[in-house]
Parts: sequence; structure tokens; C-alpha cells
Amino acid sequence: MENVVVHNGLLKTKEELELHYNPVKESIWTKIVRHKVFYLMLFPCLTFFLIFSYWPMSGMILAFKEYGFNTGFFGGDWVGFKYFEQFFGDARSWLYVKNTLIISVLKLFVYLPFPILLALMLNEVKNNRWRGAFQSITYLPYFISWVVVVGLMNKLLAPGTGMINEAIKSLGGDGSKFFMMDEGLFLPLVFISYLWKSIGWDSIIYFAAIVAIVPTLYEAAAIDGAGKLRQIWHVTLPGISATIIILFILSLGSILSSGFDQIYLMQNPGNADVSETIDTYIVHTGLQGGQFGYATAIGLMQGIGGLIVTIIVNKITSKKFGTSLW
Repeated sequence: MENVVVHNGLLKTKEELELHYNPVKESIWTKIVRHKVFYLMLFPCLTFFLIFSYWPMSGMILAFKEYGFNTGFFGGDWVGFKYFEQFFGDARSWLYVKNTLIISVLKLFVYLPFPILLALMLNEVKNNRWRGAFQSITYLPYFISWVVVVGLMNKLLAPGTGMINEAIKSLGGDGSKFFMMDEGLFLPLVFISYLWKSIGWDSIIYFAAIVAIVPTLYEAAAIDGAGKLRQIWHVTLPGISATIIILFILSLGSILSSGFDQIYLMQNPGNADVSETIDTYIVHTGLQGGQFGYATAIGLMQGIGGLIVTIIVNKITSKKFGTSLW
């Protein structure tokens, strides 16, 4: 009984206590074997990202090499920063950057309050059945492809036969306006279609964050005399501020990517000066023009630019709001 002691009301030997306070350090392989079930569950996810995310990154070497069909990805001559100089030396490249930034600002900054407002409105609907119906109606457009959405826009806005032109004609107008080819209408149409397609889906995350707020905070605010608007301003918005900041930081990674599908499908000769973005330019020069190295260099600049902006904003929000990705 000399080696037995009482620890937390239990009898334990000195060897057990020694192992408890000084556990044996296990190797990484021992831990993997012990938790093999969890690693097996994680394996498909890791395989997916290795094949479709990390392995394709090896193709970025084309930004610094001359590609040839007979040499492949790695057999061409090194060209250094030739493609980067070519892009910045092209006067129209700055037009593509400007168009991309304008569309990105619309989608990241101007669009930001709308899903939050929708989530706030859904939170005020107390009937669960009605709220579920409204949510389903608003987020179903998210599952419709841009091909279908732009096709519907072309039908609605078609000159002469479109619903909008038919309405204008019935009111005594001409009814033959080419809405989709009007430069001045391109950005509003981009924003409205993006808003209609995405607002319901994006509001789900904000609504989940609102539901997680402790109800007693609203009760305390009501006791202090706060109405609905003041409760939203002083309780709801501060309660979901961390979610808003995190989602905003994540979206900044695509600041130099305006969204290829929508813009490419809405592009036509009439709006080319405002619709040609970095994404569409990459497709035109890379896939259609066969300049794979040049297109890769532009894509690499997109990624680096988004990474830099994300790191800077993450640092600012960490210091100012105490919320960040890392």
C-alpha cells in the first residue's frame, strides 16, 4: 500500500499519477493510427483539394515560361516577367482592371446590406410556415444557372417582342430599345440580376447568426424602452457584426474577379467597353487566342492582388474590431 495515494477522491498508484501528469509523447503516426477513423473520413476531402486545388497550381509556372504544344508545361524556355510587362504595357489593360473593380465594388460593397436587410425582415416574421415559404422563394434563384438567368433577361428585354418593350409600346412608346446592348444599362442590369439571384442564399448565414443571439438581450433592451429599430441597431447588428466582417473578408479575395459566367453571357458588341473584365479577357486571350502563358500571368496577378487585399483588411479588422480570419 506504500505506492497507493488518494487523488481526487480515488485511489491511484504513483505510476498512474506519473503517467497522468507526464504523459508519454506520441509520434504523429501513432496519433494517426489511434484516430484512423477520423482520418479516413477526412481523406476524400483532402484528396479533392489536392487534385482540384493544389495540383493545378503547378500550372502557374506558365506565367514565366514559353508554352508550346511540343514542349508541354515545363519544357519551354524561361521568359521571366515578359507577360506581366506585356499586360501593364497594354493601354486597354487598365480599362479591363477598371471595369473589374467597378463590378466588384457593386457586388461586394453596394450589395452587402441587402442580404442583411432580408435576414432582419425574415427574423421579424413570427409564423414559421410563412417564414419558410419566404426563404424558399428568395433562395431558389440561387440554384438557377447564369445561362438560364441571362436567357430570361434577353427574352424580357428583347426589342419589339420583350415584355418590357411590349409594356412601353402599350403606353405609347417606341418599344424597340436594345436594353442589353446599352452601355449605360449594363451595370444596373448586372447588379439587379446578381441581387435577385444571390440575396436569398446569402441571407441564410446572416439569419442563422441572428437566431443565435441570446433572447434576453432583446428583453433587456425592451425594458430600457428600446423599440424595434433600436433593438436592431443596438442588439441585432452588434450581435452579427463578427459574421458580417468574416464574410466580407472572405469575399475580398475575389476583388479582382467580377464573376466570369454572368459577365461573359451578358457581354455583346454594344457594351464591350464596359463589360470586358479581367476574367473575360483571360478567356479571350488564353482559350480563344492560344496565349496560355499570358493568360496564366494575368490570373496569377488576380490571385496575388486578392491575397494582398485580404491580408491588409484582415489586419485592420483585427486591430479595430477584434475580429479576423486568423
